[in-house]
Amino acid sequence: MARDTLKALARRIGARMKKRNLKLATAESCTGGWIAQAVTSVSGSSEWFDRGFVTYSNEAKKELLGVRERTLSRHGAVSRETAKEMAAGALARSRAQVSIAVTGVAGPAGGTRAKPVGTVCFAWSRKRGTMESVTRHFRGGRERVRRQSVVFALRGLLERLEEAG
Repeated sequence: MARDTLKALARRIGARMKKRNLKLATAESCTGGWIAQAVTSVSGSSEWFDRGFVTYSNEAKKELLGVRERTLSRHGAVSRETAKEMAAGALARSRAQVSIAVTGVAGPAGGTRAKPVGTVCFAWSRKRGTMESVTRHFRGGRERVRRQSVVFALRGLLERLEEAG
């Protein structure tokens, strides 16, 4: 994916967020702040981007986003359940009305039979609205998995904003 694809997605998201007077918060693990970087590359994004949380460790997920120990021990850091709690935590700990959360195994190490390298869980949430979560399996090396995750997260947000009218 070309860099301008991320910027184009971010611009389209920004236009929709601004039109609806919404703010975005991100909660990222395997993407390490790349989603926040992509959206803040757009001039004027301070009007619609509130903050980003990079919570790579389980401790950070618990301390900064309120992910429950029980969720982490029962489902693992790479799970739809954890992604949902990250998205909810980002909303609860920000001034945003919309959030994106991403947690996964970018590789090359860390994969298991149940959660191989390339397994990434996403959640999108709206205050007083819907929460959606999906798991995807991406192919490629670490950089490729991370980039595909950022693009998928942004496209997912854009789709949800367009559905909302």
